[in-house]
Amino acid sequence: MSSAEPRTAGPDHLWSVDEHLEDVLTTVRPLEPIELQLLDAQGCVLVDDVTVPVFLPPFDNSSMDGYAVRVADVSGASEEFPAVLDVVGDVAAGSAGLLRVGPGQAARIMTGAPLPPGAETVVPVEWTDGGLGEGPVSGMRARGLAPEGAGGQVRVYRPAGARAHVRAKGSDVKAGDRALEAGTVLGPPQIALLAAIGRGTVRVRPRPRVVVLSTGSELVQPDEQLGDGQIYDSNSFALTAAARDAGAIAYRVGAVADDVDTLRSTIEDQLVRADLLVTTGGVSVGAYDVVKEALSHVGDEDEPGGGVEFRRLAMQPGKPQGFGSVGSDHIPLLALPGNPVSAYVSFELFVRPVIRTLMGLQDVHRPTVRATLAADGALSSPKGRRQFLRGSYADGEVRPVGGAGSHLVAALAQADALIVVPEDAESVEPGAEVEVVLLG
Repeated sequence: MSSAEPRTAGPDHLWSVDEHLEDVLTTVRPLEPIELQLLDAQGCVLVDDVTVPVFLPPFDNSSMDGYAVRVADVSGASEEFPAVLDVVGDVAAGSAGLLRVGPGQAARIMTGAPLPPGAETVVPVEWTDGGLGEGPVSGMRARGLAPEGAGGQVRVYRPAGARAHVRAKGSDVKAGDRALEAGTVLGPPQIALLAAIGRGTVRVRPRPRVVVLSTGSELVQPDEQLGDGQIYDSNSFALTAAARDAGAIAYRVGAVADDVDTLRSTIEDQLVRADLLVTTGGVSVGAYDVVKEALSHVGDEDEPGGGVEFRRLAMQPGKPQGFGSVGSDHIPLLALPGNPVSAYVSFELFVRPVIRTLMGLQDVHRPTVRATLAADGALSSPKGRRQFLRGSYADGEVRPVGGAGSHLVAALAQADALIVVPEDAESVEPGAEVEVVLLG
């Protein structure tokens, strides 16, 4: 993270969504590149272009089990008048010291095996008698069961053109080609390619480590018994899952009680494994909003640039937000509201782009589309605030899911989009075109 402090404004300043997001993203910097083993690099962003050092495949090889032959020797072959060739041996995948195929000869060849010198094409075994002299066969018998396959004669019942069933050297990629571009996210196919060209390690930006803490003495862990006035802690699970979905390595910390010293010590303990801290709850104006009390403008006196600023945003849900850094390494921290929908919407708008920025990605935002509002009535929205309503999107239409309440978790589980109502709109009529953030 940059050592520059987040932009400050007066305590009564109402931040727009765009102002807050810009301030967050201009402060956060991508993580430093590291060299990782291939499987450890899965999900990471490639830092440098990767150039192919070898041809793929590195030699001409057979795409079929069959016989490597000369074209002239099988020209005109038919079931009535088969070409009869002397079998000079086997060529298996990984063979060295290759056989040579001369006029009137054939080499039994396996899929992936190098085309032997002298051979010009491959005849699939199904076009031959497999060396058994009993008409066309459906496949080769195992070498131990049919040693005669590597010697004797084979009858070929169909001709084959030049280089039929041959994978040419370099037909996949050629030495010197660019295999992968910087900025590529490494998934299974990309890791396969890196392994295929002989790369055992690769330079990437690591997946950020995100620690999620929920706060509130009323929170109980799932599978425990609820007492009076208690609720289950869903936010830490939702946000940890969302962080992993965004590409992070995420750690969930169980609910922290409403105690300033406990929260501060918990955060301090977590700094050793965090590239980003996310808290949920305790950021409003209540007497027990301990995140705000514990972190407001708290920094290391010897390390300028620390501290967390708490803000009011012109949005619904998610008006109270906090952003800054903690610890001597200036680990970025985003403090989100405690209501489940507020927390999740805030994550999608602010935390997800931070995670993607730390990863070194260029495209950090969810995709947006324009869609037709399909609703039973007009949607109301508070003037001066950008509202994000849960919705279900399909085929160019979006339909609201549930109400506007920021506690409605069940409705959130049915949504795959957010309907955006701009600050200057107090209602949106059915059939109107709206902006939609796609969550899936």
